[in-house]
Amino acid sequence: MCGIAGLIDRGQSAEERRERVSRMCESMRHRGPDDGGIADLGPVTLGSRRLAIFDPAHGRQPMQTPDGRFTIVFNGAILNFRDLKARLHLFGFTFRTDCDTEVLLAAYVHWGGDCVKELRGMFAFAVWDARDESLFLARDPFGIKPLYFYRDRETLLFASELNALVAARVIQAEFDPQAVTDYLAYIAVPTPRTIYRHVRSLRPGETASWKSGLMQFRRSWTFSGIAAQPAAKSRAEFTAQLRFQLEQSIAVHRVADVPVGAFLSGGLDSSAIVGLMARQGAGRLKTFSLAFEEPELSEATEAAATAQYYGTDHETFILRGADVARDFDTLIASMDQPSGDGVNTFYVARAARVGSVTVALSGLGGDELFGGYPSFRDVPRLAPWLRVWHLLSASVREPILARLSRGETRHQKLADILRYARDVHALSSLQRRLFSQSAAERLLRPPLPPETHPELHRLSADLGADDAFRVVSAWELRNYMGNLLLRDSDVMSMRHSLELRVPFVDRPLIEWLWQQPTRFKFTPGRPKSALADALADVLPPGMAARRKRGFTLPFAQWLRRDLRPLMDDIFSPASVARTGLLSPEAAADVWQRYRARTDDRAWSRVWSLGVLIAFLNRRPA
Repeated sequence: MCGIAGLIDRGQSAEERRERVSRMCESMRHRGPDDGGIADLGPVTLGSRRLAIFDPAHGRQPMQTPDGRFTIVFNGAILNFRDLKARLHLFGFTFRTDCDTEVLLAAYVHWGGDCVKELRGMFAFAVWDARDESLFLARDPFGIKPLYFYRDRETLLFASELNALVAARVIQAEFDPQAVTDYLAYIAVPTPRTIYRHVRSLRPGETASWKSGLMQFRRSWTFSGIAAQPAAKSRAEFTAQLRFQLEQSIAVHRVADVPVGAFLSGGLDSSAIVGLMARQGAGRLKTFSLAFEEPELSEATEAAATAQYYGTDHETFILRGADVARDFDTLIASMDQPSGDGVNTFYVARAARVGSVTVALSGLGGDELFGGYPSFRDVPRLAPWLRVWHLLSASVREPILARLSRGETRHQKLADILRYARDVHALSSLQRRLFSQSAAERLLRPPLPPETHPELHRLSADLGADDAFRVVSAWELRNYMGNLLLRDSDVMSMRHSLELRVPFVDRPLIEWLWQQPTRFKFTPGRPKSALADALADVLPPGMAARRKRGFTLPFAQWLRRDLRPLMDDIFSPASVARTGLLSPEAAADVWQRYRARTDDRAWSRVWSLGVLIAFLNRRPA
C-alpha cells in the first residue's frame, strides 16, 4: 500500500518536475511512512511513498527492470503475487525480492497491459516504457485503490490522492459545479468526475495508455465480460461452494509480512470475516470496534460478545460527538472529496494503527453481494410499475408529480424516480439520492439542469437485460460502494498509515458469485441468508437469526448537541456565501428545519451539506 505520483511535461526541466512530484509525495507521506523515492526518466518523473507490507527490507519504488526499460510505481497489494512469481519463473524471470511490486513489474513485462487479468487484489499503478516513451495506468476492477489524473496537450499529472494533485501546483483547484450537483444527489462525486474541474478519476477496471500527448482508455474488466462458470444445481451445492470461495478469499487476504487485524462491528459481515480469520490464523487475532454513548446505536455489547466467542484481543474506541467536533477540521482535511460518510473509518482505522496492526480486514461489500440493503427489496417491486406509469397521459402524471414535489423528502424522491426513471437501471441509480432534484436546485447557485447519473448508460449497456437482483447489486457495487465506501475507506485508513483489505470485494469470489442463480444468493425476507448459511458453523450462536442493524453513527443526536455550535457557524450566511456555489437562504433552511425537529431522519442531509460547505471553504493543501 502506497501513494504514487507522476508528471510528464516536456516543457519543464527535470528539476522542476522533481520539485512538483516531491511536493505530491510529501503530501502523501501518511500513505507511505516507511520509504519514498523519485526517479527522473526522460520527460517523466515518477514518485512513491511506501507502506511496507511484503518484504519490508526490499521493494523500493520507483522500481526498474534490470534492462532499465520499464519503471513502475504501484499502490495496492497483489495477493496472488507468489503464485504469479512461480509462473513467471517458468518464463525465465528471476527476482531480487519477495515483494509484490517486483512481480507486478515482471507481469507487465510478460503480459503487457493484459497483466491486470492475472491480478488478485487491489491496485493502481503506472509503468513508464523508456523505449517507447509511453505510460500505462491501471486500476483494479472495483476501485479499491484510487488513481486521479489531469492532462492537457503538454502535461499529464497523476496521483493517488486529489490533495496531492493540488499540492503539485500544476492545476487550478477550481471546483466543478456539476460535481457539486452530483454530490448533492449521490452523497459522493461519482467516477469519473472529481470535485475539481478538469481532474478525472480512472474508472474501476479501466486502463489508460499515454503516448505523445494522446491518451487511450480501455475497459479491462466488465460484468458482461465475466467468464462463464458452472452454476450450482442446488442450494446445498451453492452453500458448500460459497464457503470454499470465502475461505479462499480470507486465506489470500491474510497474507502479509506485518501484523494483520480486523474491524469488528458485531454484525454479520465483520463477524464472518473475523470468524474465518480466527479459524485459519495462528496466534491471537486483534480486532477493533467503535462504540457510542448512545446505547440504541452502539453495538459494543454484540461486538465484545463476538470477540469473546472467537477469542480475539479486542479493543473498543468510544466515539463521542465532542470528538467529531474537535477533529472536524482534520476530518475535512483528510478528505479528498466531500463525503457524507467516512468518519467511522477515520476513527476505527486510527484505533487499529495505535493497536499495532498495519493491515486490517473489513466486512465491506457483504451487503452489496448478498442483498443486505432495502434496494434489493424495493427496486424489483417498483420497476414493473414504471412502464405503467409512463403510459399515463401527461395530464394525469404532472399533477401527481407536482403534489409529490411539494411534499416531504421521501415524496420528493419518489417524484424524481417517477419523473426520470424509465427502467430498472435508472431506478437503481436514483434510489440512493440524498437531495431530491428540486431540493438540489434550491441549494445550488445557479442551479444546473438535471442530469442522469454519469455512468447510467455505460453500466446499463454492460449489464443489459439482466435480472433485477444483479442490476441492483451492480449499482450498489459501482455507485454506493465504489464512489463512497471504498473511496472513504482508502483515504481515511491511509490517513493513519493502515492498509485496509476487503475480502468480500475479491474478483474471483465476485466472478463466481455473479454466475450463480439469484434464488440461491437472495431469499426475500431473509437478507444475507446465503452468507449466514454458508458460515453457520463459524458464526456465534444466534448471529444468523439476529435482526440486521445498519451501522449508523449518532449524528441525529450529535447535530443537536455536540455539533450544534459548529453547524451554526458552517451554515451561517457568510460561510455559505463564501462557497460561491450554494444559496445561503436554502442552506440555512435545511439547518433551521432540522433544529426545529421537523424531520429527525434528515440528519444525513444536514451532515453531508455541512461537510460540503466546509470542504468548499477549506484552504487548498
